[in-house]
Amino acid sequence: MRYDESIIEQVREANDIVSVVGQYVKLEKKGANYFGLCPFHNEKTGSFSVNPKLQIYYCFGCNKGGNVISFIMEYENASFPEALKILADRAHISLPAADTYEDPAEKKKRERMLAIYKDAAYFYHDSLYTPDGSQGLKYLMEKRRLSKATITHFGLGYSGKFSDGIYQYLKHAKGYSDNDLKESGLISFSEKGPKCMFWNRVMFPIMDLNNRVIGFGGRVMGDGEPKYLNSHESLIFNKSNVLYGLNFAKKSREKFLLLCEGYMDVISLHQAGFTNAVASLGTAFTDSHARLLKRYTDTVILTQDSDAAGVRARMRSFPILHGAGLKVKVLDMGPYKDPDEFIKANGPDAYRECIDKARNAFLYNMDMLKQEYDLTDPAKVTDLYRRIARELTVFTDKIERDNYVKAVSREQNIDYDSLHELTEREILNSQGMSRTVMPMQPAAPAPKESESERRKTSGRAGRSEDILLYWMSERKEVIPGICAYLKPEDFSTPLKRKIAQQLMTSSDFCAAAFLDREDLNEEEQSEAGRIFAGTPVTTDDDDLYKILTEAVRNILKEIYDGILHERNVSAEKFQETLLKKSGLQNIRITQ
Repeated sequence: MRYDESIIEQVREANDIVSVVGQYVKLEKKGANYFGLCPFHNEKTGSFSVNPKLQIYYCFGCNKGGNVISFIMEYENASFPEALKILADRAHISLPAADTYEDPAEKKKRERMLAIYKDAAYFYHDSLYTPDGSQGLKYLMEKRRLSKATITHFGLGYSGKFSDGIYQYLKHAKGYSDNDLKESGLISFSEKGPKCMFWNRVMFPIMDLNNRVIGFGGRVMGDGEPKYLNSHESLIFNKSNVLYGLNFAKKSREKFLLLCEGYMDVISLHQAGFTNAVASLGTAFTDSHARLLKRYTDTVILTQDSDAAGVRARMRSFPILHGAGLKVKVLDMGPYKDPDEFIKANGPDAYRECIDKARNAFLYNMDMLKQEYDLTDPAKVTDLYRRIARELTVFTDKIERDNYVKAVSREQNIDYDSLHELTEREILNSQGMSRTVMPMQPAAPAPKESESERRKTSGRAGRSEDILLYWMSERKEVIPGICAYLKPEDFSTPLKRKIAQQLMTSSDFCAAAFLDREDLNEEEQSEAGRIFAGTPVTTDDDDLYKILTEAVRNILKEIYDGILHERNVSAEKFQETLLKKSGLQNIRITQ
């Protein structure tokens, strides 16, 4: 989904970056720019810079940079459309429909279902405070010790004791058709009439990342079965793509997310101040869940139940999380069953101590695995070692795998050489290869980096490129003088060539707009932010042109030296380049 460039520009221009960032960061004006403590990493000295002229920000500490849209994306953990919507609302701009390939009929159906679930959520929440809902309210406030603020925050509710209660409300008060209600999955129909999916249950609205209700979980009051019941999958609800509480947890400033087992664990943790807790919805943890977590963090701490089922869940989730590139730790809550029980018994401070002591998940799993084997039986010990070796094959990087082999051999008192050999044999077996290790073949030479992609550059020349690009974006009048000696292709990296190309050919270059280019990855966006943020060393025009002259000379000198050191350079080109190099001192960039 992508909006037209004109509306993106309108929203960006309507939101002054100093004003927007100032809502999140205390800024102080120093010279032409504003500075403050970076919101993206811990620091004591403000290295976070906001440039009001170019409408960009850059942190000289953690190297994050961008424009007002990317700031909201980073700070709010929002997607591009989400960030654009936040800024559009702030500026009272109505966004048109974004380009999308969704079928209009399906879109209308989706919107209808979202409306039904929203109305249902309000009905369930209001029902909690009626005489019929007193049992549910008592359960939440007395047994679960939830505050009214928490109940409201999560939109908790109660489905009445009569199985057609919500049907009467949605049908007659809200005007939905029987067909709409049937498609929503909340109501089924038979010869006996309509029947609600949820009744006599405490209700947990399930929300997507945009805080829209897309499903429900219901906890039965009394001894009915099943204890927990979730909405069926539908056009708006897919369990494999949803994590309960992530709509709130994505805004947490913590550097990790807590992965729990159920609704109440998430809610109890949030009430205790751990607003970075999420849970899968009573279903197997999937690759989609892991990728979703990776969008918001690099580290996950597993805090599932400590019973046998919870241990198995941790064992299963580790390779999935690791495969998504996440660091994984385990929180030991023993002897308590789950986070809710632990916090009720010990309080938030004790839970924070457990987080600080969280252990590497793989090493924890190996401890749990050992408990499944009779270590007095040599045959069982052998089986255990082979099982550990199979588990170690999850690490596909050889260096990382060897580090884990060393750690496991040390902690489990297993001979390193034996475990290493077993592990490598398991890898060969998994690849369908012979148990006999083939002689090592010489590695093929790595392909050389293309000259068109990147020119080798010294620190001096690289800094000179940064200086030129910064001042060309800051002072457009210097561009003609620089263009007299350099072309975009003279810059050393694809990114710098893109910037130079736009600066040298566009009369209305905008640094903030450049950072929204779709062909920039996250690393390039931060690098461009660093270049545009710059480090101006003078405000005097005479000094400036001397600096620009020296920068051009440094870049050309490196280009010429590169040609002179080429093995196959022709005599004619050698002489021509030598002559150019000898004339570098004649270069002058003037006003």
